[in-house]
Amino acid sequence: MSDDRFLRLQETIGYTFNNIKLLQNALTHSSYANEKRWNYEANNERLEFLGDAVLEIVSSEFIFRENPRMVEGKMTTLRASLVCEMSLSASAREIRLGEYLYLGKGERQTGGAERDSILSDAFEALIGAIYLDGGFDPASRFITRYVLSDIESRQLFYDSKTILQEMVQGQMHEGTDIAYPIEREEGPDHNKHFEVCCQINGVRYGTGGGRTKKAAEQRAAYETIRILRENVGMNGGEHVSKEH
Repeated sequence: MSDDRFLRLQETIGYTFNNIKLLQNALTHSSYANEKRWNYEANNERLEFLGDAVLEIVSSEFIFRENPRMVEGKMTTLRASLVCEMSLSASAREIRLGEYLYLGKGERQTGGAERDSILSDAFEALIGAIYLDGGFDPASRFITRYVLSDIESRQLFYDSKTILQEMVQGQMHEGTDIAYPIEREEGPDHNKHFEVCCQINGVRYGTGGGRTKKAAEQRAAYETIRILRENVGMNGGEHVSKEH
């Protein structure tokens, strides 16, 4: 990676590394390290392990301080929603992290730079790298900026299908049907991609894609919730009609 690209990423995240090799390590996927026949520690998996631990303590403290009356079980669920794969991959996309990743040729050709699992792991590795380079405070600031903001939207990432179902049960007529038909399925068995849509009473709302049908359904449900809140007024207690 050129120095210019390193500089652009550091400018984006608002942190300048003292040891630039830590940043390179955080951006190196195992497929690239294996392709280059590098030692295991050259890939970002160890940094991901460390970043995950830092993320957990920062998010736990944030939830504890911001919700003084919240019970332990609800705090656990809230933390899980903030640090789930979809949430972290969204954070990674916010800083366009996929553009900076070192991926093996096969992984890049099959869309690895946009894969949620790779992006979320690299994001945690970046947290670990910042922590090792600058300590707890800059890592905490990074997490607060890119993970602990817009909590309401991030909670939807965790289980959008359940939240949508609750919205339907609470504010729509009885008998309302939610379905997630597959619109497109492509790729070999080891690298499938599904596109589904969310239908309410047969009316098409949000769409979503993913490597599994479940992941695609979650995204479709998430987009449907956004549509309902923004355009249909679900928060105001209105019902979804048969026509969209």
